[in-house]
Amino acid sequence: MEKVPMTSAGYNMLQVELKERTTVERPRIVDAISEARAHGDLSENAEYHAAKEAQSLNEGRIAELEDKLSRAEVIDVTKLSGEIIKFGATVSLIDEDTEEEKRYMIVGDVESDVKQNKVSISSPIARALIGKSVGDSVEVAAPGGARSYEIVQVKFT
Repeated sequence: MEKVPMTSAGYNMLQVELKERTTVERPRIVDAISEARAHGDLSENAEYHAAKEAQSLNEGRIAELEDKLSRAEVIDVTKLSGEIIKFGATVSLIDEDTEEEKRYMIVGDVESDVKQNKVSISSPIARALIGKSVGDSVEVAAPGGARSYEIVQVKFT
């Protein structure tokens, strides 16, 4: 079984979602199924079929969350340090073409969120950054073409 790296914040986020799905969503869906059953003929009951589909999706997500949590390798980012970029690093970059500054935190696949500047360790930008340090230039193959960045800061928080 392959371990799933994640920060403690990512682990907690998955635990919260699992608890929500098992203690709130699951009972709500069971009630919806019971109510739909009371309406009679199940073969033509759209409410019943919708509730059963919702149940299937919810149970699938619960199984997925339990699997990821059981295989989680929680890495405490606050205990990391150094100059070399690795999992958990927050990296400040300067786009060498536009001079625009960007900041990314390298996190596990399950907690990546570009809107929060959290990139997956398996993303092209993270793969290009791993092992580099301040002052290095990296080239990232992006969908819009290759981009060059200079690393200006590495920190672990």
